[in-house]
Amino acid sequence: MIKLGVNIDHIATLRQARREDFPSPVKAMAVCEKAGADSITTHLREDRRHIQDRDVFEIKEAMRTKLNFEMAACEEIVNIALKLQPYSVCIVPEKREEITTEGGLDVKGQKVHLAEVVKRLKDKGIIVSMFIDPVKEQIETCADIKADAVEIHTGKYANLFKISKENAAEELNNIKNAASLAKQCGLIFNAGHGLDYDNVFDICSIENLNELNIGFSIIARAVFDGLETAVFEMKKILSNY
Repeated sequence: MIKLGVNIDHIATLRQARREDFPSPVKAMAVCEKAGADSITTHLREDRRHIQDRDVFEIKEAMRTKLNFEMAACEEIVNIALKLQPYSVCIVPEKREEITTEGGLDVKGQKVHLAEVVKRLKDKGIIVSMFIDPVKEQIETCADIKADAVEIHTGKYANLFKISKENAAEELNNIKNAASLAKQCGLIFNAGHGLDYDNVFDICSIENLNELNIGFSIIARAVFDGLETAVFEMKKILSNY
């Protein structure tokens, strides 16, 4: 069965919009766990636009599942990860001006630096994933630097799917090929970004898929249906694969 990681960043986005102390990401985490989430994802950005330092430590302390910590490979955030010791980290690219993550990490272009970061994290027993586009050279480099997993960026697929399923077919095939290569390289294969209740089905049918990390579409549906229902409905879809 494909596991579901729920990204709760946008609970914090709503809170930070008014600089209030609610809604609470910790309470959101508990609701997601109750609804069947296999893990909880948070992204502590360098600009702290949503999730704050205290959030990740409070979530880690209160949770019953697993914390997946998204992070840039900068020294400040690496040191926080080493102190936090989440179950896993996913190293992502990060630009201050972007609304959301726009693409995969250039692991090949930052190989030396990222290899050193991966080693430091793995030495603490943390599973390390790299957020990348479905590109052969990037996957092979992830294996070279001894990452444990890749999370394939599905944002391009999701954007093409909005036009038509046919438009997304080539990118879907790229993701399938990435899954096959990741297995050959001994890497855990995860995916995420832009996935929702309409476009997730073909992604779920990809062989070797371990986990999907989904956030915005679940939080958006929760506005109308409630968070527990929104998580439960996505988990129900994944349970068929």
